Amino acid sequence: MSFFDINKIFFELLGYQMSYLEFFGTIAGFIAVYLASRANIWSWPIGLINVTLFFFLFYQVQLYPDMFLQVFFFVTNLIGWWRWSHPKPFEEDRKKELKVSYMPTRMLLVLAIAGFLGTFLFGSMASRLHEWFPVVFNKPSAFPFLDSFVTVMSIITTFLMIQKKIESWIIWIVVDVVATYMYFAKGIKFVGFEYLVFCFIAAFGLLNWMREYKSYNLTK
Repeated sequence: MSFFDINKIFFELLGYQMSYLEFFGTIAGFIAVYLASRANIWSWPIGLINVTLFFFLFYQVQLYPDMFLQVFFFVTNLIGWWRWSHPKPFEEDRKKELKVSYMPTRMLLVLAIAGFLGTFLFGSMASRLHEWFPVVFNKPSAFPFLDSFVTVMSIITTFLMIQKKIESWIIWIVVDVVATYMYFAKGIKFVGFEYLVFCFIAAFGLLNWMREYKSYNLTK
Protein backbone atom coordinates (compact mmCIF):
# COMPACT_ATOMS: atom_id res chain seq x y z
CA MET A 1 0.00 0.00 0.00
CA SER A 2 3.03 2.32 0.01
CA PHE A 3 2.09 3.49 -3.51
CA PHE A 4 -0.98 5.15 -1.96
CA ASP A 5 1.09 6.91 0.73
CA ILE A 6 1.67 10.60 -0.05
CA ASN A 7 5.05 10.30 1.67
CA LYS A 8 6.25 7.68 -0.84
CA ILE A 9 8.28 9.94 -3.14
CA PHE A 10 8.55 9.21 -6.86
CA PHE A 11 11.03 12.00 -7.68
CA GLU A 12 12.10 15.50 -6.61
CA LEU A 13 12.01 18.50 -8.94
CA LEU A 14 13.26 21.97 -7.98
CA GLY A 15 12.98 21.03 -4.32
CA TYR A 16 9.40 19.74 -4.64
CA GLN A 17 8.93 16.12 -3.61
CA MET A 18 6.50 14.37 -5.92
CA SER A 19 4.70 11.30 -4.58
CA TYR A 20 3.64 8.41 -6.80
CA LEU A 21 0.08 9.09 -5.75
CA GLU A 22 0.04 12.75 -6.74
CA PHE A 23 1.94 12.22 -10.00
CA PHE A 24 -0.06 9.37 -11.49
CA GLY A 25 -3.39 10.68 -10.20
CA THR A 26 -2.69 14.06 -11.77
CA ILE A 27 -1.54 12.65 -15.11
CA ALA A 28 -4.70 10.53 -15.34
CA GLY A 29 -6.74 13.65 -14.57
CA PHE A 30 -5.00 15.65 -17.32
CA ILE A 31 -5.75 12.97 -19.90
CA ALA A 32 -9.37 12.51 -18.78
CA VAL A 33 -10.22 16.23 -18.89
CA TYR A 34 -8.50 16.77 -22.23
CA LEU A 35 -10.45 13.88 -23.75
CA ALA A 36 -13.67 15.31 -22.28
CA SER A 37 -12.94 18.65 -23.96
CA ARG A 38 -12.78 16.71 -27.23
CA ALA A 39 -16.08 14.97 -26.38
CA ASN A 40 -14.13 11.70 -26.41
CA ILE A 41 -15.85 8.87 -24.54
CA TRP A 42 -12.54 7.50 -23.22
CA SER A 43 -12.45 10.39 -20.74
CA TRP A 44 -14.77 8.37 -18.49
CA PRO A 45 -12.71 5.15 -17.99
CA ILE A 46 -9.47 7.09 -17.58
CA GLY A 47 -11.26 9.31 -15.10
CA LEU A 48 -11.88 6.23 -12.96
CA ILE A 49 -8.11 5.91 -12.41
CA ASN A 50 -7.84 9.60 -11.53
CA VAL A 51 -10.60 9.62 -8.91
CA THR A 52 -9.41 6.41 -7.25
CA LEU A 53 -5.92 7.82 -6.69
CA PHE A 54 -7.21 11.24 -5.63
CA PHE A 55 -9.45 9.65 -2.99
CA PHE A 56 -6.35 8.55 -1.08
CA LEU A 57 -4.52 11.81 -1.78
CA PHE A 58 -7.20 14.16 -0.47
CA TYR A 59 -7.71 12.11 2.69
CA GLN A 60 -4.05 12.56 3.57
CA VAL A 61 -4.11 16.35 3.09
CA GLN A 62 -7.36 16.82 5.06
CA LEU A 63 -9.47 17.92 2.09
CA TYR A 64 -12.35 15.72 3.25
CA PRO A 65 -15.15 17.10 1.04
CA ASP A 66 -12.86 16.50 -1.95
CA MET A 67 -12.23 12.98 -0.70
CA PHE A 68 -15.97 12.24 -0.58
CA LEU A 69 -16.30 13.84 -4.01
CA GLN A 70 -14.08 11.16 -5.53
CA VAL A 71 -16.58 8.46 -4.47
CA PHE A 72 -19.28 10.39 -6.29
CA PHE A 73 -17.01 10.83 -9.31
CA PHE A 74 -16.32 7.09 -9.42
CA VAL A 75 -20.03 6.34 -9.73
CA THR A 76 -20.74 9.16 -12.20
CA ASN A 77 -17.80 8.15 -14.40
CA LEU A 78 -19.52 4.81 -14.84
CA ILE A 79 -22.88 6.51 -15.48
CA GLY A 80 -21.33 9.00 -17.92
CA TRP A 81 -19.55 6.24 -19.81
CA TRP A 82 -22.87 4.43 -20.26
CA ARG A 83 -24.90 7.57 -21.05
CA TRP A 84 -22.56 8.82 -23.77
CA SER A 85 -22.40 5.39 -25.40
CA HIS A 86 -26.17 4.71 -25.22
CA PRO A 87 -27.96 7.83 -26.53
CA LYS A 88 -31.57 7.75 -27.61
CA PRO A 89 -32.02 7.82 -31.42
CA PHE A 90 -32.85 11.55 -31.53
CA GLU A 91 -29.82 12.36 -29.35
CA GLU A 92 -27.16 10.71 -31.53
CA ASP A 93 -24.32 12.60 -33.19
CA ARG A 94 -22.26 11.45 -36.16
CA LYS A 95 -20.37 9.02 -33.92
CA LYS A 96 -23.63 7.51 -32.67
CA GLU A 97 -22.91 9.14 -29.30
CA LEU A 98 -24.84 11.73 -27.28
CA LYS A 99 -25.06 15.21 -28.83
CA VAL A 100 -23.92 18.35 -27.00
CA SER A 101 -26.70 20.82 -26.17
CA TYR A 102 -27.56 23.95 -24.18
CA MET A 103 -29.72 23.90 -21.07
CA PRO A 104 -32.65 26.22 -20.21
CA THR A 105 -31.83 29.46 -18.33
CA ARG A 106 -34.29 28.54 -15.59
CA MET A 107 -32.39 25.34 -14.89
CA LEU A 108 -29.14 27.31 -14.63
CA LEU A 109 -30.67 29.60 -11.98
CA VAL A 110 -32.03 26.65 -9.99
CA LEU A 111 -28.62 24.96 -10.04
CA ALA A 112 -26.91 28.19 -8.89
CA ILE A 113 -29.22 28.40 -5.86
CA ALA A 114 -28.71 24.71 -5.13
CA GLY A 115 -24.94 25.22 -5.33
CA PHE A 116 -25.00 28.07 -2.82
CA LEU A 117 -27.16 26.18 -0.32
CA GLY A 118 -25.20 22.97 -0.79
CA THR A 119 -21.90 24.75 -0.20
CA PHE A 120 -23.16 26.27 3.06
CA LEU A 121 -24.57 22.99 4.40
CA PHE A 122 -21.67 20.79 3.32
CA GLY A 123 -19.11 23.35 4.55
CA SER A 124 -20.79 23.52 7.96
CA MET A 125 -20.63 19.73 8.27
CA ALA A 126 -17.05 19.50 6.99
CA SER A 127 -15.86 21.97 9.61
CA ARG A 128 -17.14 19.64 12.36
CA LEU A 129 -15.98 16.25 11.04
CA HIS A 130 -12.91 16.16 13.30
CA GLU A 131 -15.21 16.72 16.30
CA TRP A 132 -17.82 14.15 15.32
CA PHE A 133 -15.47 11.41 14.08
CA PRO A 134 -12.05 12.08 15.65
CA VAL A 135 -10.83 8.53 15.07
CA VAL A 136 -11.29 8.79 11.29
CA PHE A 137 -10.67 12.53 10.84
CA ASN A 138 -7.93 13.31 13.33
CA LYS A 139 -7.26 16.80 11.91
CA PRO A 140 -9.66 19.67 11.13
CA SER A 141 -10.84 20.02 7.56
CA ALA A 142 -8.72 22.44 5.55
CA PHE A 143 -10.74 25.20 3.84
CA PRO A 144 -14.11 23.56 4.64
CA PHE A 145 -16.24 26.07 2.72
CA LEU A 146 -13.95 26.54 -0.28
CA ASP A 147 -13.49 22.78 -0.46
CA SER A 148 -17.24 22.32 -0.17
CA PHE A 149 -17.83 24.82 -2.98
CA VAL A 150 -15.51 22.82 -5.23
CA THR A 151 -17.23 19.61 -4.17
CA VAL A 152 -20.84 20.75 -4.56
CA MET A 153 -20.32 22.57 -7.85
CA SER A 154 -18.32 19.63 -9.20
CA ILE A 155 -21.26 17.35 -8.40
CA ILE A 156 -23.68 19.66 -10.19
CA THR A 157 -21.40 20.12 -13.18
CA THR A 158 -20.70 16.41 -13.50
CA PHE A 159 -24.41 15.76 -14.00
CA LEU A 160 -24.38 18.43 -16.73
CA MET A 161 -21.34 16.75 -18.30
CA ILE A 162 -23.16 13.42 -18.34
CA GLN A 163 -25.92 15.13 -20.35
CA LYS A 164 -23.31 16.94 -22.50
CA LYS A 165 -24.57 20.42 -21.58
CA ILE A 166 -22.32 23.16 -22.96
CA GLU A 167 -22.71 25.38 -19.87
CA SER A 168 -20.90 22.76 -17.79
CA TRP A 169 -17.57 24.12 -19.06
CA ILE A 170 -18.36 27.63 -17.79
CA ILE A 171 -18.96 26.27 -14.29
CA TRP A 172 -15.82 24.14 -14.52
CA ILE A 173 -13.74 27.26 -15.17
CA VAL A 174 -14.99 28.84 -11.93
CA VAL A 175 -14.46 25.61 -9.97
CA ASP A 176 -10.96 25.17 -11.39
CA VAL A 177 -9.91 28.71 -10.39
CA VAL A 178 -10.99 28.12 -6.78
CA ALA A 179 -9.42 24.65 -6.71
CA THR A 180 -6.11 25.98 -8.08
CA TYR A 181 -5.78 28.40 -5.16
CA MET A 182 -6.79 25.78 -2.61
CA TYR A 183 -4.39 23.06 -3.78
CA PHE A 184 -1.43 25.43 -3.98
CA ALA A 185 -2.27 26.65 -0.47
CA LYS A 186 -2.29 23.04 0.79
CA GLY A 187 1.12 22.35 -0.75
CA ILE A 188 0.05 19.79 -3.38
CA LYS A 189 1.51 21.97 -6.09
CA PHE A 190 1.36 19.51 -8.98
CA VAL A 191 -2.38 19.10 -8.43
CA GLY A 192 -2.66 22.89 -8.19
CA PHE A 193 -0.80 23.23 -11.49
CA GLU A 194 -3.11 20.61 -12.99
CA TYR A 195 -6.18 22.65 -12.08
CA LEU A 196 -4.58 25.81 -13.45
CA VAL A 197 -4.18 24.00 -16.77
CA PHE A 198 -7.76 22.73 -16.40
CA CYS A 199 -8.92 26.37 -16.58
CA PHE A 200 -7.53 26.60 -20.11
CA ILE A 201 -8.72 23.13 -21.10
CA ALA A 202 -12.22 24.06 -19.88
CA ALA A 203 -12.12 27.19 -22.05
CA PHE A 204 -11.07 25.03 -25.00
CA GLY A 205 -13.82 22.53 -24.18
CA LEU A 206 -16.40 25.33 -24.12
CA LEU A 207 -15.36 26.59 -27.56
CA ASN A 208 -15.06 23.09 -28.99
CA TRP A 209 -18.52 22.03 -27.79
CA MET A 210 -20.04 25.27 -29.09
CA ARG A 211 -18.48 24.60 -32.50
CA GLU A 212 -19.80 21.04 -32.46
CA TYR A 213 -23.29 22.28 -31.61
CA LYS A 214 -23.20 24.69 -34.57
CA SER A 215 -22.04 21.87 -36.84
CA TYR A 216 -25.32 20.01 -36.31
CA ASN A 217 -27.21 22.70 -38.22
CA LEU A 218 -24.68 22.54 -41.06
CA THR A 219 -25.18 18.80 -41.50
CA LYS A 220 -29.00 18.89 -41.58
